[in-house]
Amino acid sequence: MTDQTMAALLAEVTRLANAVERLAGPAPVANDWDAADCFVWNAARQHLQPVKRPNRVALGLIRGVDHVRDILHDNTLRFAEGFPANNVLLWGARGMGKSSLVKAVHADIRATTDALLKLVEVHREDIASLPGLLEILKAAPYRILVFCDDLSFDHDDTAYKSLKAALDGGIEGRPDNVLFYATSNRRHLLPRHMMENEQSTAINPSEAVEEKVSLSDRFGLWLGFHKCSQDDYLTMIDGYAAHFKLPLPQAQLHHEALEWATTRGGRSGRVAWQYIQDLAGRLRISTDNA
Repeated sequence: MTDQTMAALLAEVTRLANAVERLAGPAPVANDWDAADCFVWNAARQHLQPVKRPNRVALGLIRGVDHVRDILHDNTLRFAEGFPANNVLLWGARGMGKSSLVKAVHADIRATTDALLKLVEVHREDIASLPGLLEILKAAPYRILVFCDDLSFDHDDTAYKSLKAALDGGIEGRPDNVLFYATSNRRHLLPRHMMENEQSTAINPSEAVEEKVSLSDRFGLWLGFHKCSQDDYLTMIDGYAAHFKLPLPQAQLHHEALEWATTRGGRSGRVAWQYIQDLAGRLRISTDNA
């Protein structure tokens, strides 16, 4: 065999090896738990991406949800300390601080205790990859909150079955060091028409509905968030204004905040924060220390 033939054969083998490597996808990346307190799950790379500067506000700035705040904090603290705790579904009105509360509670516990607690966010589209994620998490030397924001399922979406198994129903069960927190605008996570369609076509309609509703039942705690009153809304505004030292008379502050809410079509914690961002920007005052 000539040198030219050998070179051509080697080039062909190299090309084939590269093609197989591309088909196999990128190799899993080593996960560094010490890199951060918060991570985002990258399902394609089987990697926990560290988040150096999480997008969150201080727990004391979240107003109008005191009761559910205390319940969530207590449940999270018990879990962080190694005691029994429940998976939590935070459901209800948009913009009332559901996801902000999860992140703020985690930050508060990390700052005020010695608990080794990490927060891992899973995107809705990666729910089907939960079994692989749990394999990684169960070996971690930390207590871990797995968090999915704005969780819901559409018609013909079967990913909810992976979540059901991960929450409680799998043969191996949920790892002792893992707890699930999810937020949703819907209490039952699936649209009503989806449950009704299942009911109308099933041999036993009640069993079909129970199959769908049982996903929410896997969450031991349901914490409801409802539309805030005007007083609650203005309390949020006052809290933000005091924290950031915004020099505006209260009467003017309230007038502008209510006008802002009117243009947005309603009151909520998100609307309050957006007004404060606008006001701070006009006054050239930073809100980076939120």
